Amino acid sequence: MRDAVNQLDRTNAPSDDGQVGDPDLIRLLLEGHRALASELTSLLEERGYPDTRPAHAALYMHIDRRSGTRLTDLARRARISKQGMMAIVDDLENRGYVRRVPDPEDSRAKVVRLTARGRRYVAEARRVVAAIEARARRELGERRYEAFRSALEEIVGTVGEVIEA
Repeated sequence: MRDAVNQLDRTNAPSDDGQVGDPDLIRLLLEGHRALASELTSLLEERGYPDTRPAHAALYMHIDRRSGTRLTDLARRARISKQGMMAIVDDLENRGYVRRVPDPEDSRAKVVRLTARGRRYVAEARRVVAAIEARARRELGERRYEAFRSALEEIVGTVGEVIEA
């Protein structure tokens, strides 16, 4: 798989005339992400959460729902800057989804925890994601869905290895 990623890097390198090679895989992944994020946002808005944004997923995907997580750990897990995660935390705190509390292990540090509203949101988001995945499974059929998911997991794992290297 690493060879495929390296080939993709070479294929998508700009040519002498500044044109990028075949970006179809990257474009399709980005468009797929946008479409699914838009659908998720719309469905959550219909369910009473009009004030959340796709960027908030960087926190929701990486927070310990029971005990909370330090901001620095959230940023590292989401692979974004501490400042970027701080902006997300500030936004969600202002909206009532999270709060900062003293870290029980280090009184100098803070832990970001979900509020009751944040926990309800996460539960609803999980139900919506399950519904979207169930629809995709029905539309693609079991075999194609599993092959698609497996391929995406392999790509994501390989990209993660390249980034960490």
